Formats: sequence, structure tokens, C-alpha cells
Amino acid sequence: MAERILIVDDDPDICEAMRLVLETREYEVTVAHDPDSGLQRVAEGKPALIILDVMMPEGTEGFHFVWTLRGNPDKALADTPILMVTAIHDQTKLRFYPERKDGTYASGEYLPVQGFVDKPVTPEDLLERVEEALGR
Repeated sequence: MAERILIVDDDPDICEAMRLVLETREYEVTVAHDPDSGLQRVAEGKPALIILDVMMPEGTEGFHFVWTLRGNPDKALADTPILMVTAIHDQTKLRFYPERKDGTYASGEYLPVQGFVDKPVTPEDLLERVEEALGR
């Protein structure tokens, strides 16, 4: 049985591009275009991984999604791995996590997620980061 990945992003084109890339590796992909639908899809069928956009129409809704999910009383849902994607680093100096001396960031230091990926993400990088988040 293929591992299920949920993409939560308000941009249908980005969702479709990531879905096509992930399906080349036999992942079962579902999509939600807003945080509420994403949380509902998590509850309907626990994904192996969530790929989550930070910025959606209302602002930094991705952060709220993370904290809502992590607060779920069902530990199996609350512990679902999350890979956050964002384009904000190309547009501002804002960082969501501290930069280390070697230029890397530690996942989970300030936000309990398995990793961050800057948009645009190449197919190769997306697949590599997904496999890392899944512990492969």
C-alpha cells in the first residue's frame, strides 16, 4: 500500500506540480487548499506526511495549522510529520527558524515540524526532503 501524503497549499498549480512529482514515486497524494480542509483530511485518513504552505490567504495560516494539529488529543494525528514550504525567504529577510553558523537550520527548534523547504522547489529536492521527513 502506498504511503499517503497530504498537500495543504492554496495554490492549485503548486499542488498539482507537487502531486505529479510525488506520484512518480508511488505516493498516494491528497490535496487541501486551506487549513480547515487540511485538518479535516488528516482526521479522515492519517497521512504519512503533510506538506504544508506557510502563507495562505489569511497570512501565516500554516503556523496555526501546525499548532492546531500538534494539540490534537489523538497522539497518532498530532505526531504526523510536517514538511513546511514557503516562498517568503525570497521576498524578505524574515526567517522562521534560526540560522546557524554553517548556514543551516535545525528542524523543530522553534516550530515542531520535520523540515522547511523554500519555494520554488525542484522535483529532486522535493523527493529528497520528503524521504528525509519520512525517515528514509
